[in-house]
Amino acid sequence: MATTGNPEPAVDGGFSVAPANAPRKRVLVTGAEGTIGTAVREFLADRFDLRALTRQPVSFASHVADIADLDAILPAFAGIDAVVHLAAASSVSSPWDEILPDNIVGTYNVFEAAARSGVSRVVYASSNHVIGMDEIDNAPALYELSDPRVFDEASEPRPDSLYGVSKLFGEALARYYVEQRGLTAVCLRIGTVRADDDARSLDVPEPLESLTPDQRRQRIRATWLSRRDCAELIAAAIDAPVRWAVAYGISNNPRQFWSLDGARRLLGFHPRDSAPR
Repeated sequence: MATTGNPEPAVDGGFSVAPANAPRKRVLVTGAEGTIGTAVREFLADRFDLRALTRQPVSFASHVADIADLDAILPAFAGIDAVVHLAAASSVSSPWDEILPDNIVGTYNVFEAAARSGVSRVVYASSNHVIGMDEIDNAPALYELSDPRVFDEASEPRPDSLYGVSKLFGEALARYYVEQRGLTAVCLRIGTVRADDDARSLDVPEPLESLTPDQRRQRIRATWLSRRDCAELIAAAIDAPVRWAVAYGISNNPRQFWSLDGARRLLGFHPRDSAPR
């Protein structure tokens, strides 16, 4: 549902914060070679003991395995405190034959490997496309600075694609592993992160390709998440004293139709960057 107030967050509490002098957490990043994985490695290497899991050999140290193969990825989870799960078929237009092994089977394997290995926390890269139809139905008026509508974590799931469906599956799977397998999890519905950090890009997902150039600029003004803010959001999700949470991730943009209230209150996330007006 759309709201203009401050709804109750999707969260369970009851787990303590580590002391300030605790050793650095060992954090496994799946898909560490991607746009967000690169930002994590760039901005968070001095804060966490980062380990990488990639499908292909890369220029940095990594456990190479396909997340669709549980036995192959299991060794990477040994001794890990938290997993940041980024690996996925990441395009809204990804076909089912890519989504099934990567976003369905692979996501199950990551959570299962985490549970078997005694990992405490999984940070799952979900997506705004879990409620993507809310944007499609209300664009382009939704991008106007004067539009008061805000969608939050309580909004009804309305996936705009099979990709969005797969991310909703991942959120449900995360909740199952919290309730039944003893993990803690934070699901991040991430906005628009670009490798070049371009907050003026005209790129839009396939369902929005009919937007004019000006409407496209208005959209990214609302959905942009800088690489630095994205890394800080993930760091906050790794450390947040919550058992379960779902939160949106965008920068402190002039227009915000996805609520940052949950990310602020539950995770302590306060974005420093902002898309231009």
